[in-house]
Amino acid sequence: MRDYTVGGPSSITAEKSGLVDADCYKPNIDRELLKQLMARNNGLAVAHVASWFAALGVFGWLAHLSWGSWWAIPTFAVYGVLYGSMSDSRWHETGHRTAFRTKWMNDVVYYIASFMIFREPETWRWSHARHHSDTIIVGRDAEIAFKRNVPFYKYLLELVGISAVPNEFKQWLQNAFGKMTNNQKEFQPAETFRISIWPREYTF
Repeated sequence: MRDYTVGGPSSITAEKSGLVDADCYKPNIDRELLKQLMARNNGLAVAHVASWFAALGVFGWLAHLSWGSWWAIPTFAVYGVLYGSMSDSRWHETGHRTAFRTKWMNDVVYYIASFMIFREPETWRWSHARHHSDTIIVGRDAEIAFKRNVPFYKYLLELVGISAVPNEFKQWLQNAFGKMTNNQKEFQPAETFRISIWPREYTF
C-alpha cells in the first residue's frame, strides 16, 4: 500500500521527481475563441440552477407519493442522481466561479451544493485548487478518491459516502474548536483558516 497522506513521504518523492506544479500540455486555442468559450452569463446560469431545483422538487414529491410501491425505486433513483451527482457538478463549477458572472451568486450556489454533498466549503475550495495543480500526484492531491490495491468493498462504501462522510464530520468538529487538520495545513492558506472555524466569517 502506498502512503497517500497529503504532505507525507510520497509528497517528497513527487517534488524530487519534478511532479509538483509541473508544466502540463496546453492546447493552442485562439484567444478570441477562448474568451467566447469562457464567457459567463447570469441569466443562463440562474435558469439552469432554477430548472435543477425544480426537477429536485418534482422528483422529491413523486418519490414521496410512490413510497411503498415499486414506483419508488425509479423515482428515488432519479432523485438521488439529481441530489448527489448533479449537486457535485454544480459544486465544481461554482467553486471555480465559472457558472455565474457575479461572484456572490457563484458562492451562494457553491455553499448550498457543499451542504448537499457534505463538504466544508473553504477547505474544499483550496483542496480542489491543489487537485488541479497536482492532479493524481500521490502525497499532493487530497482528492484521489480511489486508491490502488484498495479492497472492492471500500469502493462501494466510498460510492455511497459511508467512508467519506464520517471523516468530513470529524474535520468539521475539529475546525469548530479551532483545530486544523494536517491535510488542511498542507494546501489551505493559513489566513483562510478563520473561515473554516466556527462561526464562519464570510461576506457575500
